[in-house]
Amino acid sequence: MTKAVQKITMSPSRDIPFDKLVLSQSNVRRIKAGVSVEELAEDIGRRGLLQSLSVRPVLANDGTETGKFEIPAGGRRFQALSLLVKQKRLAKTTPIPCIVRDAASDILAEDDSLAENMQRVALHPLDQFRAFVSLRDKGQSDAEIAAAFFVTPQIVKQRLKLASVAPALLEIYAEDGMTLEQLMAFTVNPDHARQVQVWDVIHSSWNKEPFQIRRMLTETSVRASDRRA
Repeated sequence: MTKAVQKITMSPSRDIPFDKLVLSQSNVRRIKAGVSVEELAEDIGRRGLLQSLSVRPVLANDGTETGKFEIPAGGRRFQALSLLVKQKRLAKTTPIPCIVRDAASDILAEDDSLAENMQRVALHPLDQFRAFVSLRDKGQSDAEIAAAFFVTPQIVKQRLKLASVAPALLEIYAEDGMTLEQLMAFTVNPDHARQVQVWDVIHSSWNKEPFQIRRMLTETSVRASDRRA
């Protein structure tokens, strides 16, 4: 007998005035980490809110809705919005995009908060590099890119250096075939053919330290029979 496929129902989205929102005690994030609330507020002020808040109706003791909504997932965004309101850069009645979970949902508020924080994946350095290159090609300076994404100009410069690495080696790095430190070592010599030659010599060697890669790339030649391999 064919088992019936359970249909998935998505929670509806709606705009809710900021002054109808409150931070939930079910939010699992307690320790500050990553981009600060002040930096996040500046980013929201610059480009707007990129991700909706996840909210649930606040119920009275008799189970009726109070008109308020608590936020178990999206607390830092709410705190950043609160800062903008405090700075009088955002009106208290500004509609905020929200995903509204049913108050009677079987999914706990803590579950939503934990899932949102644990399922977040940091951007791969190679994706950072490609995005930074795209922004630079469209006229943004290293300093402007760094300021927009709350990283140091040194990080931007480091990622942009990867433009001098052979595409074949970038693909090996993307497949976890080498570390970021090893990949950065190849930037000392922009000769792509030489870079690939060095990697072919050392990739199966016991000594693949970044300093060894830099040393071989700055030598006048590299022999396939080099005893270090």
